[in-house]
Amino acid sequence: MLKETKTYIDIGFAVRQKMSEQGASIAWLARQTDSDSSNLGKQLQKKHIYPELLLKISVALKTNFFEQYIQLCRELVENKQCNETR
Repeated sequence: MLKETKTYIDIGFAVRQKMSEQGASIAWLARQTDSDSSNLGKQLQKKHIYPELLLKISVALKTNFFEQYIQLCRELVENKQCNETR
């Protein structure tokens, strides 16, 4: 069952963590993504980020944040297939 599988990603946390690792500030990331610093800061406190913004963030931080969603999708699909064969 899906209850046992993680079914969400806190992508805002993942981005903040990568920023910290790289020493990137909100102001720097805002400039790189053509965003307002204040608004970007608020967006990064959320668990979900719009795909267009996440793409810009991924490019700026040279990190494919979409890969986390791809991996979760694989796990969920595999889990569902396993449950259906029972």
